[in-house]
Amino acid sequence: MAVDRVDGEEAFEEVDPTGRFGRYADVLGLGSVKKVYRGFDQEEGIEVAWNRVRLRSLADRDPGMVERLHAEVRLLRSLSHDHIIGFHKVWLDRDAGVLNFITEVCTSGSLREYRHRHRHVSVKALKKWARQILEGLNHLHTHDPCIIHRDLNCSNVFINGNNGQVKIGDLGLAAIVDKTHVAHTILGTPEFMAPELYTETYTESVDIYSYGMCVLEMVTREVPYAECGSVVQIFHNVTRGVPPAALKRLKDAELRGFIERCIGQPRNRPSAADLLQDPFFNDVRGGDDDDDAAALADASSVVAATPVPRPRSYVDDLAGLRLD
Repeated sequence: MAVDRVDGEEAFEEVDPTGRFGRYADVLGLGSVKKVYRGFDQEEGIEVAWNRVRLRSLADRDPGMVERLHAEVRLLRSLSHDHIIGFHKVWLDRDAGVLNFITEVCTSGSLREYRHRHRHVSVKALKKWARQILEGLNHLHTHDPCIIHRDLNCSNVFINGNNGQVKIGDLGLAAIVDKTHVAHTILGTPEFMAPELYTETYTESVDIYSYGMCVLEMVTREVPYAECGSVVQIFHNVTRGVPPAALKRLKDAELRGFIERCIGQPRNRPSAADLLQDPFFNDVRGGDDDDDAAALADASSVVAATPVPRPRSYVDDLAGLRLD
């Protein structure tokens, strides 16, 4: 729904069907299959994120898939957790072929952006962020039915820099699975995709693999497999069990071991609940933080010298969902 502009005010580009939420022109970010705009909740007087997913040709291929996707997002909207981005509203614009949903917005952007802005971060702070991500994952995986994120990476985790609160976002394409906890659709960000994702049969353990890669990026400030020149090369390394070069440069044995447990064989990967009890988090568990020298050390001290990762675009070919 278009909105008339009024001189002197910041005008909405459009509003939702109820008139409560408005969308501004400025873009907050680009996800795997969506564009995120700055929005405003007129009822609560707060800024929000307006997410647009263009369902190009999806209805022609499988008319029922649009409704299933809409139903999934409605279920995700019902989630309420401190470490998961909150959903406010979802609706389908059939004429435009766009799925819109409104979420809360984190003040400091994605964890990837935040980590690159702040080079000097302690190991203790990184562990706090990592633990919060796990708490969000555990909530998804123990939900009935189980919810698999499938595209967890540092650009889909968001942070409020004023209090260090971390939240998992980009849930619009999560898989909701039955009691078998088995899903079949291939999608995700190549650098963070578990090997079994390419086989089209997998469980929530794929999120644990992606989580391990997130921790690696948080520590090194380097996207996993930055040494690879193409998605094909990433695929070959992942399916052959070749770890990212960044993992080999970690000097901290405890940290390296924690990540290796996360990215191991599916049957050997711990659950999110298991990882929350891992000794790795002993110094940040509860309110009894340990301020020893190791915990307060700059994260860069546990990584051997690393090259500056070159930018590389991701391939957004996710089961028929494409972003214009």
